[in-house]
Amino acid sequence: MKKIAVVILNWNGKKLLEQFLPSVVQYSQEAVIYVADNASTDDSVQFVKNQYPSIKIIQNSGNFGYAKGYNEALQFVEEEIYALVNSDIEVTENWLQPIIELFSDEKVAIAQPKILDYKDKKMFEYAGAAGGFIDKYGFPFCRGRIFETLEEDKGQYNDIIDIFWATGACLFIRKDVFRELKGFDSDFFAHQEEIDLCWRAHNKGYLAKYCGKSTVYHVGGATLQTGSPMKTFLNFRNSLWMMLKNLPARKLFPVLLFRLMLDGAAGLKFLTEGKPKHFWAVLKSHFYFYIYLNNYLSKRGLTQQENYYKIKSVVYRYFVKNGKLFADL
Repeated sequence: MKKIAVVILNWNGKKLLEQFLPSVVQYSQEAVIYVADNASTDDSVQFVKNQYPSIKIIQNSGNFGYAKGYNEALQFVEEEIYALVNSDIEVTENWLQPIIELFSDEKVAIAQPKILDYKDKKMFEYAGAAGGFIDKYGFPFCRGRIFETLEEDKGQYNDIIDIFWATGACLFIRKDVFRELKGFDSDFFAHQEEIDLCWRAHNKGYLAKYCGKSTVYHVGGATLQTGSPMKTFLNFRNSLWMMLKNLPARKLFPVLLFRLMLDGAAGLKFLTEGKPKHFWAVLKSHFYFYIYLNNYLSKRGLTQQENYYKIKSVVYRYFVKNGKLFADL
């Protein structure tokens, strides 16, 4: 049996499959390729059956989003390593081998390649770039991307390093670890579920790695556009849920309190920028946080690591100290 499974989650994505499946098929000889379909109503499943009969198809019973969609589908995938790949990813020659080599170290549970922008291939892409971290207050950032500032790829991240989280756009994880963690938190639906998964893995002592020897290109925003109020809501809500689950006990109240205040400031910023829908999205995210407070407290694991953050405040460094690049942090 091949060691690695490339699993592409699809929902009404025939055009994306037509565009991006060829590179995956051409450059993934080491893997078994799956399309996990979230009850599409277009003819994308029939397209895969007709054009790529060697690809295995898993059909979910509903549109479960990213988190539950993968949780449902991966029950039927038995390869040792999962490569969870967005349908808008173009892979490159030899993209798998450097990452497979990382997993020869049994401590490594999670990995990601270099993520560049499909639309401008010299630039890093928003979703993951060159490996992810969070600050003390749960704000995510990447090497190569701080908030909306993207870096040009000049080889500065052609290394292999430990990271805190790997992007869900192209996430490698051991099957046994994924199942031990009970997969993604399906309540998230989409956005930041990969950070939550990686944080839970970190709390159990597993390592996540970035591999700059492997490169893929990501379109990004193919499901929810960057300016979508729904995306704002999911990001703010899921970030709060993630912190509630994973913060060390002695930091839980003070860190969450300050984060809620920062969210309030972000909401007011949206309002002054003439984006009332995004303001309401932040407000709605806090409502959901309080409604599900007890539910998420019950999801806390037995152990939370103290060393979860890279810097104290990426918000302060970026907006006050003008630290736009990762090197500035």
